[in-house]
Amino acid sequence: MWQGKDKPLVWLHGEVKTPPFSKQARVAAGILLRRLQKGEPLSMPHSRPMPSIGSRCHELRIVDSGHTWRLVYRVDSDAIVIGEVFDKKTQATPRYAIDRCKARFRRYDDAAKQGVRT
Repeated sequence: MWQGKDKPLVWLHGEVKTPPFSKQARVAAGILLRRLQKGEPLSMPHSRPMPSIGSRCHELRIVDSGHTWRLVYRVDSDAIVIGEVFDKKTQATPRYAIDRCKARFRRYDDAAKQGVRT
């Protein structure tokens, strides 16, 4: 468990848009994200691993009226990195969401190697 200060949330700048959550869904997402920031590992039904995207990647499940939102995040040693938010309409995770997350995390990692974070 993380012993330092709370990990910051990194919403990949200019790439991840906040969805139109209802007030209740926004509060639920905030509570779950806060738990992650404090170093608490989440599991089903709130979160599940997404090895198809990469190691330490997970899908946070936010149920809203008429929507089933997914927030894809990665637990890094220094931050919780948010790669994508989408409205899941089928059982399978859409290919575009997987590909987008892989690309965004790769760009984030490349920027970190160069000493520039987004």
